[in-house]
Amino acid sequence: MREGHIGFRVTRSFHEGAWIVSRYDRELAPHVADLAAVDLTDVAAARIEMDRTRRAMAGEIELRGVTWSDGTIDGQAFGVPVRVYEAEERVETPTPCVVFLHGGGFVMGDIESEHLAAGVLSTALGIVVVSVDYRLAPEHPYPAALDDAFAALRWTHEMSERLHLDPDRIAVLGHSAGGGLAAALAIRARDEGGPRICFQYLGIPELDDRLTTPSSRAFVDTPLWNRSAAELSWKYYLGALHGSDSVPVTAAPGRARAEELAGLPPAYISAMANDPLRDEGIGYALNLMAAGVSVELHAFAGTFHGSSQLPAAVSKRDRREMLTVLRAAFDLPAK
Repeated sequence: MREGHIGFRVTRSFHEGAWIVSRYDRELAPHVADLAAVDLTDVAAARIEMDRTRRAMAGEIELRGVTWSDGTIDGQAFGVPVRVYEAEERVETPTPCVVFLHGGGFVMGDIESEHLAAGVLSTALGIVVVSVDYRLAPEHPYPAALDDAFAALRWTHEMSERLHLDPDRIAVLGHSAGGGLAAALAIRARDEGGPRICFQYLGIPELDDRLTTPSSRAFVDTPLWNRSAAELSWKYYLGALHGSDSVPVTAAPGRARAEELAGLPPAYISAMANDPLRDEGIGYALNLMAAGVSVELHAFAGTFHGSSQLPAAVSKRDRREMLTVLRAAFDLPAK
């Protein structure tokens, strides 16, 4: 690693006959060497390591100003666990709600791994958050996770009166694989005539199994997530569909043509500069725009997949922007 432009440090690696240049934010750069990409060749071990890494990054932070309760809702095959977070001081009643889909490459993560993030989101905005413990691949390949997410969306709408929710202000949100599921959920809800989604927040979304973009080819040694992890992630998630031309857009929304995206709810999409998923997120945003969907796109310089969990000014900007975007989507007063 050597000094680069002001505010960044530059790394160079040689891959397939070409030099790959990564420019990392100076506050994030010291962490790069210590953050190996997840190894998905052993899924059980990867799940343990993801839990350890998240705990280390989150530190000892106690949730305040929010209560939560666990329950199980009826899915297509069996019960889907959810955790409902209710801010002690609601911004409004009836209250906006976020259906929260955790990340983890379709094979890792659960309600506990996103407990802090979901709770902080609820109390920061004064809203209700429904976090979904969807089934994981490879034990449960597509469409299991999407079926669970759709069941949770329907349940949230059905429970809107009991939970004092505004059924016209229910958004979906996810990061990484959760962002890909949120995008797929918006498509499915449109195609099946509801329930209505007012907004889709797609953070660093995993959208396209083909992995043909420049960023997916270039970033083979980036922290936390790289091309190898993405390849295995899709192999596990798609199961028998993997490698075929018949992968539906509700499995990999990045495959959709612009005309297939018309009528979807407004979206926000974030992308990290040194992330194999960067270009598929940007491409999806452009296709949504071409379809007439209102989209806000932000690519954060000097970052990498998952870097927003680390202490840095750019991470704080990412988190602040999420709250700002959701306030606007819910038509709440700015702070």
